Amino acid sequence: MPRGTDKLTLAVAKGRIFKEALPLLAAVGIVPTEDPEKSRKLILPTSDPAIEMVIVRATDVPTYVDYGGADLGIVGRDTLLEYEAGGFYEPLDLRISPCRLSVAGDTPELLGRTRLRVATKYPVITRRHFAGKGVQTEIIKLYGSMELAPLVGLADCIVDLVDTGNTLRANGLLELEEICKVSSRLIVNKASLKTRHALATRLLGQLEALLASTAGRP
Repeated sequence: MPRGTDKLTLAVAKGRIFKEALPLLAAVGIVPTEDPEKSRKLILPTSDPAIEMVIVRATDVPTYVDYGGADLGIVGRDTLLEYEAGGFYEPLDLRISPCRLSVAGDTPELLGRTRLRVATKYPVITRRHFAGKGVQTEIIKLYGSMELAPLVGLADCIVDLVDTGNTLRANGLLELEEICKVSSRLIVNKASLKTRHALATRLLGQLEALLASTAGRP
């Protein structure tokens, strides 16, 4: 059933992003009225009657927003860089879930090679990054335990998110090169910004004001 223009649907990536987005959303009056871990509902009502929430895999957030299944989304910059379509705007860096996307391996000499076998769940970003350096790559797509790939000889190096770097060090790997900084972004469907303009701009304004008031805080 098509949604009316009196309600916004917000798609939020599961896991760390959802947990860190909750206080931010609560500060502008958006709190799920049911526990997402216990509710059987797929679309959750919130304390703001004009806004409902769906919690989905990070890789699905851009798709929901791009195709209009959600009006807005909260997802990491890494996911957005990997997503090659773009029926949405990216107006706000929410400054939550910070980390970096990096190349890691067991020796710095890897960066001097002209051919590499790279394990990653980010084939688009990886191919683009190494192509810009004139390096040919064979991409092996994995979805978890990325650090294992170099240890068993599956790949020369990996491209993955790095936060503290503890997992890399525990497995004898080095962070060799940072590709980009990553944080969570708010994205908005282009059509929704027109059809639900008042609601969308109200929420954008509230979040912008909140971020401005907390700028510079640890």
